[in-house]
Amino acid sequence: MASTARYHHGDLGSTLVDAALALVEAEGAAALTLRAVARAAGVSPMAPYHHFADRAALVAAVAQRGFERLYTVKLAALAGTGADAAEALVAGTRAYVGFILDNPELYRLMKGPELADRAAHPGLAAAAALPAAKLAELIAALGPLSVSPEAAAHSLWSFSHGLGILAIDGYGGGRERTLHLAGVGAAALLAGFAA
Repeated sequence: MASTARYHHGDLGSTLVDAALALVEAEGAAALTLRAVARAAGVSPMAPYHHFADRAALVAAVAQRGFERLYTVKLAALAGTGADAAEALVAGTRAYVGFILDNPELYRLMKGPELADRAAHPGLAAAAALPAAKLAELIAALGPLSVSPEAAAHSLWSFSHGLGILAIDGYGGGRERTLHLAGVGAAALLAGFAA
């Protein structure tokens, strides 16, 4: 448990987000309240209000951390693919689905309707844009496509999101099968885009 002394050193905000992430993964987003996070961090019930105006601000901070983690996971997956954009897109799809499998409750929070309008949370909007920008960059590197780059990006994201959600809801047939399907499905979509 974090001590209240951490607040005086200026990192209570980060400590609270860490506590909130742990709470979300253990109990789901519905359990995320400022009071519960204060209790988990070992600080007074009013301490979170020095960093978050309300629950929505805390939820946005947790989602922002989630998108930062997702981007890091995707970059790590892409690092081993070389210059081939199609290979990178398949690896990125597998990494995205793997992130969902590894962080089911966090992912639900990140993509939940509570955060559909990110305009009120610039940090969240910026973090959420990073994976999408990398996807667009890789699609642009493919060359001419049979669909618009926007349609290709949306199709790949929709496939990844849908497969991941099905898997965490118990319809994936296990981690290895789900990751295999992520790779096969992404490759099939890319082949269709190139037709």
